[in-house]
Amino acid sequence: MKKLWSGRFTGENEDWVDTFGASISFDYQMAKQDILGSLAHVKMLGHCGIISEDERQQIKAGLKSLQEKLDRNELTFTIQNEDIHLNIEVLLYEEIGPVAGKLHTARSRNDQVATDMHLYLKETVALIIKKIHQLRNVLVDKAEENIETIMPGYTHMQHAQPISFGHHLLAYYQMLTRDQERMQESLSRIDVSPLGTAALAGTTFPIDRQMTADELGFSDIYDNSLDAVSDRDFILDFLNNASLLMMHLSRFCEEIISWSSYEFQFVELTDTFSTGSSIMPQKKNPDMAELVRGKTGRVYGNLTQLLTVMKSLPLAYNKDFQEDKEGMFDTSETVITSLEIMSDMIKTMKINTTNMQQATEKDFSNATELADYLANKGIPFRQAHEIVGKLVLECIQQGSYMQDIPLKKYQEISSVIEADVYDKLSATTAVKSRNSAGGTGFDQVKAQIEKARKELQN
Repeated sequence: MKKLWSGRFTGENEDWVDTFGASISFDYQMAKQDILGSLAHVKMLGHCGIISEDERQQIKAGLKSLQEKLDRNELTFTIQNEDIHLNIEVLLYEEIGPVAGKLHTARSRNDQVATDMHLYLKETVALIIKKIHQLRNVLVDKAEENIETIMPGYTHMQHAQPISFGHHLLAYYQMLTRDQERMQESLSRIDVSPLGTAALAGTTFPIDRQMTADELGFSDIYDNSLDAVSDRDFILDFLNNASLLMMHLSRFCEEIISWSSYEFQFVELTDTFSTGSSIMPQKKNPDMAELVRGKTGRVYGNLTQLLTVMKSLPLAYNKDFQEDKEGMFDTSETVITSLEIMSDMIKTMKINTTNMQQATEKDFSNATELADYLANKGIPFRQAHEIVGKLVLECIQQGSYMQDIPLKKYQEISSVIEADVYDKLSATTAVKSRNSAGGTGFDQVKAQIEKARKELQN
């Protein structure tokens, strides 16, 4: 098959070289965007008198026919036509004949592919924003169900202080809120049209770039033609934001995996999000959470890969840019699927409130409560800290806990300690009383939920 660009060539590529150089195996995913870009371009060509009205109508009809066939999955793409742009052009030629050749007037594959990627990411990021919003809703719902569910809070993976499980969930709500904001903000750089900047220098034809931008729903156009065809910052923005998002999902999955273990038994995932073992009949593995955690690595890899491709490219277009798409497609699919998995997995996750509560009763996460109690009685906090530290050591040596210490023993340590100390040592009191702004106190968690509900309505 003769290449559309073969005029100055006398030889032909071998098949294996064609295969190495072709991108159609993955950029077919932009077929819809490529046709939309061409429809806008041909409308502008006709409007500006660059092609006749009859030619415009023929090309438009051919593109519409291809669009309908694409919707019915009836288009066949070939490696010989290299990429989605030449494949569509050849298919258009088969539809309407030689007039199809006029479509490429005043544009290049360089601005064409950049336009396709802007359109693709604009649609993808909008969908991701929607999925993040859904997950944030799920987290708030789950948090509201568990305002008074007490669990151990951790630092260094050691019991630190008891907290509300609802409060813990809302920490991830906050992370996802920032993720959604970053995705939303990145749209301003995605929503820019490179169409009409041609190969690198613009064109001599009297085109109207603002018209094609308006047709495609872009809010602005690139001011510099070199930048327009060589910019991939908008993809790097997306990959970076996706990496942060996946990092947050991975952290949450790590906790879910731990919580669902035999040692914790804080939560139980439904069978939909679990698998068994081929040899151990008792196993119920949190595989979907593990996969989200694992897939985070491939998203990081896609970011690193494109940063590496871009780090030494001279202006303007280079064939290296063919490597900018697979990571973008892979990350898009990974992020969207992961968000869907997380939403349903958390929504259906069973919370073992009894085990969570009990985990705060046979530990020393109430030690800070006693130190605060002494400080409120006038003992300097550093002195109170030392007193409680020695008590904890003594309890560990004796195999007891702070709530087991008799009042008489407490009063030997300090005369300021009274019978009310036992209430202060309870996990529920410890959580309820932490009502500083943003704290884990029940009233503060309710305030966070109320604020989140308002945010989610916007």
